[in-house]
Amino acid sequence: MNPKLVFWVPAALRTAIILACCALAGWMFGLRTGLVLAVIAMMALVFVQLSYLYQLSNWMDDPRSAKLPDGWGEWTNIFSRLYRMRRDDEKNQTELTEWLARFRQAMHLLPDGVVIMDDVLFLEWCNPAAEKHLGLTHERDKGMRVTNLVRNPDFMDYIILGRYEQPLTISFRERKLIVHIIPFENRRQILVTHDATETERIEEMRRDFIANASHELRTPLTVIVGFLEIAASEGLDAATRSSHLKLMTEQGHRMQHLIEDMLTLSRLESVDYPMRPEQVDVAKLMEQVLRDAKALSAGKHEITLTVSGPDIMGSYEELHSAFGNLASNAVRYTPAGGKIHLVWKEYEGAVKFKVEDTGIGISPEHISRLTERFYRVDKSRSRETQGTGLGLAIVKHVLLRHGSTLQIKSEAGKGSAFIVCLPKTAIVPTQPELLLT
Repeated sequence: MNPKLVFWVPAALRTAIILACCALAGWMFGLRTGLVLAVIAMMALVFVQLSYLYQLSNWMDDPRSAKLPDGWGEWTNIFSRLYRMRRDDEKNQTELTEWLARFRQAMHLLPDGVVIMDDVLFLEWCNPAAEKHLGLTHERDKGMRVTNLVRNPDFMDYIILGRYEQPLTISFRERKLIVHIIPFENRRQILVTHDATETERIEEMRRDFIANASHELRTPLTVIVGFLEIAASEGLDAATRSSHLKLMTEQGHRMQHLIEDMLTLSRLESVDYPMRPEQVDVAKLMEQVLRDAKALSAGKHEITLTVSGPDIMGSYEELHSAFGNLASNAVRYTPAGGKIHLVWKEYEGAVKFKVEDTGIGISPEHISRLTERFYRVDKSRSRETQGTGLGLAIVKHVLLRHGSTLQIKSEAGKGSAFIVCLPKTAIVPTQPELLLT
């Protein structure tokens, strides 16, 4: 049905009924009475309309202030439609608020920075990652120009040239950042920042690892190949040949140990090599570590062992590798006649393995880097002691797999203490004794 008819027909009928009633009253009580009643009725009708208009005007000033009246006549339909519109608007507003909250929560959890700017680069919004990357504060910097907040020449050139097809890598606030501006809508742009500092560090470590591994392998190979060339080109007496064979054997063993350590480290880092915990007989493990240390020392050091702690859950093989590396390092870097003390003891619910020595010690600036691959405090001494430079890196990864930590206390010229702290959860609970009656 035509909407105009829906409105005008009922309105005309109501008016006609009122006028008919007034005409009937005029016929019954006189023309004047009918006219007076008609005027009063029309004035009442106008008053009702104005009253509803007034209520509507007040409601439109503050739609949430009160409920709409029920109305009369066509006003009933009008107020009903307005009420439905308000309910739909409230529903849409609630949904929009929820989506906005979800969006902000998602943006807050993103590891990448997101900055929303207008077309002239004034800051509208940024997430916490962007605040961290670029040194921004949303409350403080909102409405300010981003180029005034991020003072970097490369970033300024990137903005001025407007070549946003490719991201830009910059060094900013001691971080390596990848920034990319993405235009969207007509008058807004998004600045996305990605912190590549850790990726760059890992890549640098990978390059260093390859370079160091190549260098470490090249040295013994050079010795072996050199002696083989000498043996092939010249007739050597028995003593010289024996000396060369001895040196080649030593270098071959050195290369073998290096490859074994590299394979061990690779296996420990692999997600395809999960640890299978078992109950570790600590007394047996400590005795084996002590025997290995004494064999390496060959009687040059005083090595003692104290065991007073419980058994633990873990990998016997991996713990033997880690503890053995700590003990062998103590032997290698302690001069002849020095003392080395191995301790396995329970401390306040946790358990610790400690290696103390009276060796050459370590300067403070080197301690934080000792667990890096191939890091050496003194390269010449490390080669003299036949170390591969991977021992403490292996220790670090074994302890990570066991949920443990390594503490290093040392003073140059006075010795060192390497302390492994294993969590309370690793301790094997003691079985209660059964009373037989």
